[in-house]
Amino acid sequence: MPYSYTPHHFGDFEEGQTFESVGRTVTEYDFVMHSAFAGDWTELHTNKEYAEDENFGERVAHGPMTFVLATGFVYRTGILERTVLAFLGMNYMDIPNPVHMDDTISLDMEVVETKDISSRDDAGLVVIDTTMTNQEDTVVFEGDMKFLIKKEAEGE
Repeated sequence: MPYSYTPHHFGDFEEGQTFESVGRTVTEYDFVMHSAFAGDWTELHTNKEYAEDENFGERVAHGPMTFVLATGFVYRTGILERTVLAFLGMNYMDIPNPVHMDDTISLDMEVVETKDISSRDDAGLVVIDTTMTNQEDTVVFEGDMKFLIKKEAEGE
C-alpha cells in the first residue's frame, strides 16, 4: 500500500506498524545534483573512466546520497507531513551495498519505538527502522531514524 498514507501524529504510531515507500530509479542527474549540492566531486561517483577501474567497476552513489534517498522515502509517504518537529538522528546506519546508477530502490519501514518525552507535552519520540533495497532485493541501506512528532491537539 505505498503512498496511501495520511499524516500521523505521535498517538497514531504503534510499535510494529509498517509502511512501504514507492520505488524510484536513481539517475545520473541524481549523482550530479548530489555532488553539486554537497560539493563532493569524488571521482568514484563522478568520473566514469576512473570508476571503471575501481572496486565496483562503475560509478556508485555517495554514501551520504544513499542516506538522503532513504530519508526522502520516509517523508514521501506523507506520514510525517506537518507533524514532524525534528529529525533527531540515528542509533545506527549501515550501507552494506552500493546504489548504482539506474537502480530502482524503495524503502520498508517499521515503527520500533514510541516514547513520551518528559520535557515535551506537545510531542513524542518515534523511532522508525528502515531497510532500502534495489530491484534485486539487495539491501543498500539500513538504519533507525528518530523523529520528534507532534501530539494531536485536544479537540482535533
